Amino acid sequence: MAGEVTALSTQPDEGQIPSPHLPASSTEAINLMVHYYRGELGRMAGWRDRIDRTTNWAITVVAAMLSISLSTPSSHHGVLLFAMLLISLLLLIEARRYRFFDVYRARVRQIEKKYFAEFLEPRGDLSTDWAAAIAKSLRKPEFLIGYREAACRRLRRNYSWMYLILLLAWALKISSSTMTEAGPFDVALSVHQVLKNAALGPIPGGAVLVIVAAFYFLVVAAVLHEEPSEGERVRGEAHV
Repeated sequence: MAGEVTALSTQPDEGQIPSPHLPASSTEAINLMVHYYRGELGRMAGWRDRIDRTTNWAITVVAAMLSISLSTPSSHHGVLLFAMLLISLLLLIEARRYRFFDVYRARVRQIEKKYFAEFLEPRGDLSTDWAAAIAKSLRKPEFLIGYREAACRRLRRNYSWMYLILLLAWALKISSSTMTEAGPFDVALSVHQVLKNAALGPIPGGAVLVIVAAFYFLVVAAVLHEEPSEGERVRGEAHV
């Protein structure tokens, strides 16, 4: 009878939320750490896959627009300008995805650096609060990188080359006489002819050149943008 009373007393009262069962031994703690690491690794890989998909879409857009614009002399140079807008949209989407990826990557790197590295090669420098940063992120998830920094990072590593290819193709298009005329390929045109070719509907060619130059000035400024100093928990030594 005493045993029955004891067993009943351990049950939670009606309406009371039972407390979670925390690891009671080192074996349980290790199992919990392994499962948590695999979960964070899966989320990081999922966002990494989303980033790669956006980049693949951008590369596909560039290839398709180049094929359309340069395949025939009569194709309009506005196709390449439209491609620049599409690439910019994909860059903004990828920057948003990268901010989420960076949160989970930081957690994974903290576990790898502080826990698994110490297990594989003990150095005795493992502090007792090594998991405090992860716990803080779990209790109150926050982005570790700003939207502008994320966009600049993706631009510097991938999209700058796409913008460069589009700019070279656009310059070739507006400086070629085959844009509007049939005949041999000729890129030695007068400034007047270049301005005429660069016109976009009612917008004169000079205004189009100024807009494109201003846009690429912003691209260069973003590429050369220096990010604030960050700890390894934010970026890691293997930059992706």
